[in-house]
Amino acid sequence: MTTPVTPRLREMRWWDIDAVLELEKDLFPEDAWSRGMFWSELAHARGPEATRRYFVAEEAAEGGRLVGYAGLAAAGDLGDVQTVAVGRDHWGTGLGGRLLTELLRAATDFECAEVMLECRIDNIRAQKLYERFGFEAIGFRRGYYQPGNVDALVMRLTDPATSVQGTEING
Repeated sequence: MTTPVTPRLREMRWWDIDAVLELEKDLFPEDAWSRGMFWSELAHARGPEATRRYFVAEEAAEGGRLVGYAGLAAAGDLGDVQTVAVGRDHWGTGLGGRLLTELLRAATDFECAEVMLECRIDNIRAQKLYERFGFEAIGFRRGYYQPGNVDALVMRLTDPATSVQGTEING
């Protein structure tokens, strides 16, 4: 019996977009991001003026399959989780928590005092993950996810640095 290998986390690059889009369309068929949206985000993820940080999770084998991704935008002292996605075959493995930990570390690097996010109101699995990290529900955005007209739960975490103290990732 072989032991499952923990996916490796690394910075997302432009050549990851096709694989990310495959996951995106599988996980979020009604409101998937476009190729252009990912390109735009990655355009702001490098260099001294970077305001974005994106990560992918890939299986350890050479040319490993992407099984998750996540992104954060920063503006001033506010961070915004743009996306966290984990392939269905990796649900329940802790990968979502590892990706979120990296986003909160990035928020700390960007000197964000708080981090916000929107989560589909019907995505209880994600809400529980965010709550474990200290996010609290602060409101709703009606019809936020289109074209399905699904409401978003708005959540906030104050002081992301304390949320990631003592956490470790394999990567």
